[in-house]
Amino acid sequence: MRLRKVKGAEEYIENSKFVVQVPQDNKGRWSEFFGNSNPIHIEIGMGKGQFIHKLALQNPNINYIGIEMYSSVLYRAIEKREKYLADGTDLKNLFFIRMDAKDICDVFDENEISRIYLNFSDPWPKDRHAKRRLTSSRFLPLYDIILSPDGEICFKTDNRDLFDFSVETINESPVWNLKDVTYDLHNSEFAKGNVMTEYEERFSSLGQPINRLVAYR
Repeated sequence: MRLRKVKGAEEYIENSKFVVQVPQDNKGRWSEFFGNSNPIHIEIGMGKGQFIHKLALQNPNINYIGIEMYSSVLYRAIEKREKYLADGTDLKNLFFIRMDAKDICDVFDENEISRIYLNFSDPWPKDRHAKRRLTSSRFLPLYDIILSPDGEICFKTDNRDLFDFSVETINESPVWNLKDVTYDLHNSEFAKGNVMTEYEERFSSLGQPINRLVAYR
């Protein structure tokens, strides 16, 4: 889907106190950044941020970092963060980073992250682009580095081809295992407590089943 460019988004992001401008400086020191030793969860490709805002609100004892590479989308997430603050809710456990996921090991140290969320990632449908998929064999080793030993990857998508690819890739990995796999999340035993993204609300309202899995070591 083509993104609509938001005029002034880059400057807006650069001036936002909710965006970590030089995240590499916090590698290995994110607990210091947050001022506590709470677990750190990241969402890679957070879109407009509905999912991660709700999680941060529900779980004040978990620190959240939303990662997004597209300025026009991150702009909308910052707007949400500002609206929460204007309404009297300061989500001090939530910050954002503008970056490409391939650089996550430059930003997070070994075992520094407790959970990774991948929600409705770009499917990159052409075979020649398969390595760009966030569940590809290119990215799984990166997650292995930054996740704690008991860390997990939680993945949701409406795209069945991408989901099948992800299941196969994880099954073929010598490191990762699968659990809680469902091809219809909202009608499964895992539906309780599920927090929906903007995309998820849209797709499920059209009757599109949502696929979900959890990868662990």
